[in-house]
Amino acid sequence: MTLMGKRLIILLVIAVAGVLLGRLAVRAVLNLLLGGTLFGGNFL
Repeated sequence: MTLMGKRLIILLVIAVAGVLLGRLAVRAVLNLLLGGTLFGGNFL
């Protein structure tokens, strides 16, 4: 595999991780604003 191919694969993996972390961060902020729990469970 060429160096360019490896770079594209690494970039794709980083992009997917970024999207997932970004969505999780948005959920965390919305849950804090709305007073809910992040993963839907009752901690009390």
